[in-house]
Amino acid sequence: MSHDASTRWLALTERLEGTGRWLAPLGLRLLLAWEFWEAGMQKLRGENWFAGIQDKFPTPLDLVPVDLSWTLATWAELVGAVALLLGLGTRFFAFALLVLTAVATVSVHWPADWGSLSELWRGYAISDKGFGNFKLPLLFAAMLLPLVFHGAGRLSLDALLAAGSATTPRRSLADPLAWALALAVLGIPTLMLLPVAGLALLVMSLLLLAAGRLWPA
Repeated sequence: MSHDASTRWLALTERLEGTGRWLAPLGLRLLLAWEFWEAGMQKLRGENWFAGIQDKFPTPLDLVPVDLSWTLATWAELVGAVALLLGLGTRFFAFALLVLTAVATVSVHWPADWGSLSELWRGYAISDKGFGNFKLPLLFAAMLLPLVFHGAGRLSLDALLAAGSATTPRRSLADPLAWALALAVLGIPTLMLLPVAGLALLVMSLLLLAAGRLWPA
């Protein structure tokens, strides 16, 4: 690539990066806010059907009374939707909805029986044809993760509050403690769906946490 072409490409990507910090998270927030608001309103106006799937809830949620589980799920979706819309407490609510999505996936959308990853992947579908239908919640999870890691973007109440309190991050860190946090974020929902993989992620998180404390940056 010539010097002029490199300069033009750099100028283009810098501008996309600059505007992307405003616009890219906004699209995710608006779409996810709509979807979770709809799901919450359906629960608020509908009948509690959690009794039929309580035995599929991951421990210890399978011990929680179904009326309480229904209420918590309903308001987590409604409050989380409003928070995403406003960009307020975005990382917290995105992670809470990520965990909620994992619970819904393992309880409703996960295949009842599978022996290999190829069999499991047959459940990557919208309609359940006997192999599960976890495509939609998996897409939601993939959309929530950027909000957990990158936040709401500059067009948000989070950015406004951070600017007013001088708590805007000054730099990005990818040290052992950062990776420990990232693996924990990924490991907790994964633990519900693929226990061995989730446990491995959490163990690596603990090891990196210990390494980060022994050898701080």
